[in-house]
Amino acid sequence: MLTPGGMAPRGTTAADTTLVKALARAFRWRRMLETGRYGTIDELAAAEKINSSYVSRLLRLTLLAPDIVEAILDGRQPEGITLPGLMEPFPVEWERQHGATSHGSVKS
Repeated sequence: MLTPGGMAPRGTTAADTTLVKALARAFRWRRMLETGRYGTIDELAAAEKINSSYVSRLLRLTLLAPDIVEAILDGRQPEGITLPGLMEPFPVEWERQHGATSHGSVKS
């Protein structure tokens, strides 16, 4: 059963640890950039010893609508939502994200 927004009701599924860890990492990196700990994505990537392209793609997760983030953390994300799918470009407008997630992806 899905809610009208396409997400599973609370408490019906287990959280996807891969998605949860990716969100945590993305929000941590965003905080590091916003507080000035690192001046650029390249500096951050070098400090984390990973590719700057990967950092950029993961940082996009911080643009997800808050209720989509909450659904992922609660394990209520729409079926078919995966980390590789979320790392593809998706609309920044939350309303358009909701329309896309009801089909199991967030792509534009």
